[in-house]
Amino acid sequence: MEDESIHRHDISDEFWSKLEPILPGRKGSWGGQAKDNRRFTNAVFWILRTGAPWRDLPA
Repeated sequence: MEDESIHRHDISDEFWSKLEPILPGRKGSWGGQAKDNRRFTNAVFWILRTGAPWRDLPA
């Protein structure tokens, strides 16, 4: 990941390399381009794992 530290529960580079090509919002795909699909995906997994509300998502 660029310009951010990797946290112990973030998705691995190996998993990301398989997931990234199938996500919407990537460069060259239809629709808008996402700012950072990996960061958003890590946030979704964090919410699912902790059960915390979105407002408690760490910066």
